[in-house]
Amino acid sequence: MAEWTTGTCEANGISVHYLRTGGNKPPVILLHGLMTSGACWTPVARALERDYDVIMPDARGHGSSGVPDQGYRYENLAADAVSLIDVLNLANPVLVGHSMGGMTAAVVASRVPKRLRGLVLVDPAFLTLQRQHEVHESDVADQHRRILNGSREDFLAETRVRRSHRSHELIELFVQARFQTSIRAFEILTPPNPDYVQLINALDVPSLLVVGGIGSVVSLEMAAELAGLNPCLKVAQITEAGHAIPYDQPDRLSAVIQTFLGSLVA
Repeated sequence: MAEWTTGTCEANGISVHYLRTGGNKPPVILLHGLMTSGACWTPVARALERDYDVIMPDARGHGSSGVPDQGYRYENLAADAVSLIDVLNLANPVLVGHSMGGMTAAVVASRVPKRLRGLVLVDPAFLTLQRQHEVHESDVADQHRRILNGSREDFLAETRVRRSHRSHELIELFVQARFQTSIRAFEILTPPNPDYVQLINALDVPSLLVVGGIGSVVSLEMAAELAGLNPCLKVAQITEAGHAIPYDQPDRLSAVIQTFLGSLVA
């Protein structure tokens, strides 16, 4: 990671911070989920950096990116990502997104399919309208407020116990990202989300949907139904993880992504 660069650019009217592995290689953009940051992709980026220029932006309201007063809808996040592609002059990147980042990536693909070489959706936030309302009405934002008002050391210790299967490095990155997440970012949970069935129907780029096992947002059955809607979409499952696939099974996810990237025609 010592050779990686950090940068900040103006994209879609906000300051976007990113990590980048660099090199004259095909670009791959990794979009993170709610309450994390670009740096939380570090294990996956390490696996990809030999063959790809990996860019890991922080979403608005996350990491070291700007925290505007408003604009935390998926159309805003998608516009940020498209603007980042323009500003960094990335030629036909592959877009990889997890959770919130997966939904964002799907919206980007619906808007600018000709700009992308491929799309990987890692257990994206494809929630039914009822589930969206349940999440929005839950205490997830209040929990975050309590964490922000508490001790970073206490939260780190608690996370080390709760996520003992994760590496110490990843836990540190996860905790740092949590304390860098603005409460404004939780506006993304306000229903309705974009219609994921419409997004999948509209896909016109080679795409891979990666789902986990128990605890995954997108079940294997739902993934199969979505793949039946569009021949562009393939499905892979990593049963040893639930929703947090990039953090609980980064090596397996990296291998799945690498296989997909290798299948794309340059």
